[in-house]
Amino acid sequence: MKLTKLLTSAAPAFALALGLATSAMAQDKTKVGFIYVGPVGDGGWTFEHDKGRLEVEAHFGDKVETVYQESVPEGADAERAITQMALQGADLIFTTSFGYMEPTLSVAGKFPNVKFEHATGYKTSDNVSVYSARFYEGRAIQGHIAGSMTKSNVIGYIASFPIPEVIRGINSAYIHAKKVNPDVEFKVVWAFTWFDPAKEADAATALIEQGADVILQHTDSKAPQAAAEKAGGVITFGQASDMSEYAPLPRVSSIIDHWGPYYIARTQAVMDGTWSSVNTWDGIGAGMVGIGEISDAVPADVKASALALKAAIASGEYHPFTGPLNKQDGSAWLADGEVADDGTLAGMGFYVEGITGDIPN
Repeated sequence: MKLTKLLTSAAPAFALALGLATSAMAQDKTKVGFIYVGPVGDGGWTFEHDKGRLEVEAHFGDKVETVYQESVPEGADAERAITQMALQGADLIFTTSFGYMEPTLSVAGKFPNVKFEHATGYKTSDNVSVYSARFYEGRAIQGHIAGSMTKSNVIGYIASFPIPEVIRGINSAYIHAKKVNPDVEFKVVWAFTWFDPAKEADAATALIEQGADVILQHTDSKAPQAAAEKAGGVITFGQASDMSEYAPLPRVSSIIDHWGPYYIARTQAVMDGTWSSVNTWDGIGAGMVGIGEISDAVPADVKASALALKAAIASGEYHPFTGPLNKQDGSAWLADGEVADDGTLAGMGFYVEGITGDIPN
């Protein structure tokens, strides 16, 4: 009887202790949030960021909790979404589109104890880091293959927004296409969207109708691949993700963004209390930019030279922006053998000589 009464009276205290322990365990989890500009199923940019989130979960197990919000428009909507994530207890928030830069800084100022990581931006603060990949390195390899394989000498490029990241990619692809094919011409269509399959398909179709038999894209859906497949005789490249379901044609290779290792490292830094504001810009050599398998539709000699170019970029032996290079207006930019500095590349707002058309404001 006494034992029963003892157990009965101890039960509430035990339950309370168990509840407190469970609560403490929950609080010990590091909460990591992600804000996405597109849907996780876009098959491109957001798909790869979400793969990175899943790698964080797989690496840390029950030490982390991850949350995300997809298809968040850039601007005021982004600020509301980031604020809500911070209010929900996120310790670390990755905002994964250029247009999130100002909203990220604004929210970070209100939540000094939360760490923020902004993809592809350039503004930092005490609790805001920026990170990006040197996508232009992959564009160099795409340009090399494109210039080698085009029969019409017309290469189409679907561009998203006129920001330095996109302009760098156009220039890099053009420089390297021109190196192997002096007769090559680039036609650029500005879609003014990151993800809109209908617009992207229309842009691809318009370029094909203008004679392009190669399509490159800096937009996030697979719609250009499908449009090229439907047209026939047109080659494409996967953007941000492998898009290998369209291999060996029309997709002959791809740029693949690898975010997982960075996300894991930055989450670990928060856990360790060693996180600090940094500016990270890595490429092929560091593994942040991958080159998808070059399909058998690419001639063996072109594949070999493309892989040699990849190796030279990865080792640092070669930089895609190496002179002599002029700006579009013919003015000198880089002397023979001179390499572009990161500051100029980060703020690039001009085309190189040979590209026609204007960059929109």
